[in-house]
Amino acid sequence: MSAPDAEGRPRRTTRRFPLFTRDTARPEGGGRAAPGDAPAPARQWPILTVLSAVALGLLLTALDMFRVGTILIGAALLAGAVMRWMLPSVGMLAVRSRFTDMLTYSVLGVAIVVLALMAQPNPLLEIPFLDDTLHFTVR
Repeated sequence: MSAPDAEGRPRRTTRRFPLFTRDTARPEGGGRAAPGDAPAPARQWPILTVLSAVALGLLLTALDMFRVGTILIGAALLAGAVMRWMLPSVGMLAVRSRFTDMLTYSVLGVAIVVLALMAQPNPLLEIPFLDDTLHFTVR
């Protein structure tokens, strides 16, 4: 027997996990980004903003503007990190804890932008030690 329930009767508990999960914790900031009476797209505007920018970046990449499209994709992820940091509620943009979301969006956004700037031909960003590393591994 263990602790009593709300009515004072002792109840038997087990240390096993329940067969069915009844509830999960919402991520911090995972509430609606607009009031509940607003239409669904307005309640989820942060994730729709990021997804729209990524879709535009993919379209530009498909239309042979590779560098501009991939920089836009990286910038969209960085904008998602900024929104996750500044806004109290971001809807479905909140997946994990605030710190983890910001770190993930930031690292991926910076990596995509840097790789887009280093893309051949005519890279806008050259990192000398990477060229030396490639010289010994690939060339």
